[in-house]
Amino acid sequence: MAALFAAQFISAAAHWALPRENTLRELLWGYHTTLGVTLFALILVRGLWGLANIQRRPTHVGLMGQAAVTGHVVLYALMVIVPGVRLLAAAGGTRGLSYFGVEIFSPQTAEVAWMQAPAEWHGELGWILALVVVGHIFMAVVWHRLMQRDDVLSTMAGR
Repeated sequence: MAALFAAQFISAAAHWALPRENTLRELLWGYHTTLGVTLFALILVRGLWGLANIQRRPTHVGLMGQAAVTGHVVLYALMVIVPGVRLLAAAGGTRGLSYFGVEIFSPQTAEVAWMQAPAEWHGELGWILALVVVGHIFMAVVWHRLMQRDDVLSTMAGR
């Protein structure tokens, strides 16, 4: 998932930073929706798996423990909300949505305004998510690797 998130943020950055007719911009942006839907599905599965195994998670105590819990709640909430608002807009939009050629949402004859409105925040929330991800990586390295010198990063990587 980390590689997919990196690709997603790169596609958004290229879309924002490069001129409209740029080939790289268009190539990367062409995968943005597909990556977003894929990430949304993976996040839902990962979230359900995490909830099913919540008793196995390490306990978090003290101020840093509460900060860790809060940070993870914010991270997962944004990982659901960012694509969620765009999927809602697609469901109420005139273009619909197909995923690898399979129609997920058929086009509406007219846009449904209340379904479009939250998508106005998709980009901004996406950049906030990117900052939270950078903060998460920073805290994992600084707190767990340098200060605590525990094995959390290896555990997270599946080693």
